[in-house]
Amino acid sequence: MKTPLPALMEKEVSRGEFLSVVGLAVMSIFGLGAIIKLLTGKSLDNHHVLNSSGYSSSAYGGRPDSR
Repeated sequence: MKTPLPALMEKEVSRGEFLSVVGLAVMSIFGLGAIIKLLTGKSLDNHHVLNSSGYSSSAYGGRPDSR
């Protein structure tokens, strides 16, 4: 099943075949999740919750109204 590199380089392919192979290679290297994150600008990690109360929720871990 392995084809030598020179034989692969000499084979004529259409633009569509080339782009599909390159796209598949990029997705396999970077991963589909990373590509979606890059294109959308959003994180796939949805379990981050902003906690506005508790220890270290404000400057120096204190409450904003305490003096």
